Amino acid sequence: MKNPMLEAVSLLLEKLLLISNFKLFSPDAPGEDRARSSSHELSSFRRGDVLEVPRTHLTHYGIYLGDNRVAHMMPDILLALTKDKRLTQKVVSNKRLLLGVIGRVASIRVDTVDDFAYGAEILVNHLDKSLQRKALPNEEVAQRAEKLLGITPYSLLWNNCEHFVTYCRFGAGVSPQADKFCENLKIIIRDQRSVLASALLGLAAITCLGMASYTTLPAILIPFCLWMAG
Repeated sequence: MKNPMLEAVSLLLEKLLLISNFKLFSPDAPGEDRARSSSHELSSFRRGDVLEVPRTHLTHYGIYLGDNRVAHMMPDILLALTKDKRLTQKVVSNKRLLLGVIGRVASIRVDTVDDFAYGAEILVNHLDKSLQRKALPNEEVAQRAEKLLGITPYSLLWNNCEHFVTYCRFGAGVSPQADKFCENLKIIIRDQRSVLASALLGLAAITCLGMASYTTLPAILIPFCLWMAG
């Protein structure tokens, strides 16, 4: 049986990761109405390559399937609202993406290289060096990606686009981006100044909103948990 407290903490961490790392109005974000040019040389990509698109704070990943097709995981709230493929196959907008993250629904979909990159620079197989792992044969990588096409649960910490490509490329899903966020969070929690800051915020909430369960309990429990964790 799942621990409700653990699930709540996990959900909170995911939302913190979203807020701290995702820039809603980033010019490189998918779904913005701006002109794109086909500046990518498709002949430089091989079927099964990992394509990596650095953005302002996050990096997006996909698997090249050949013929100008990229398989990648994209959160999309529209998948929970309709089964009309004419709507869901359109390029995912920022609103659809953000609501998909919150609703934890996504799909492993196929887009063109330009729609995948949206004008950004593409790195090829950069994860091979950064993770220092031996990659599977390219054809096997592509076949793994093709088998996973379709709707999938989404989690910023446990099942994101990086987990998808590392599973296909190396046989095990990992996400250094999520791991880095968790390590940074540990540093914050272990810093005793966080206890003082949370206590002051709790006191301010009680002062402004009055003594109530929704202000008093968090004001006590959050500093206490941070103190114990530190």
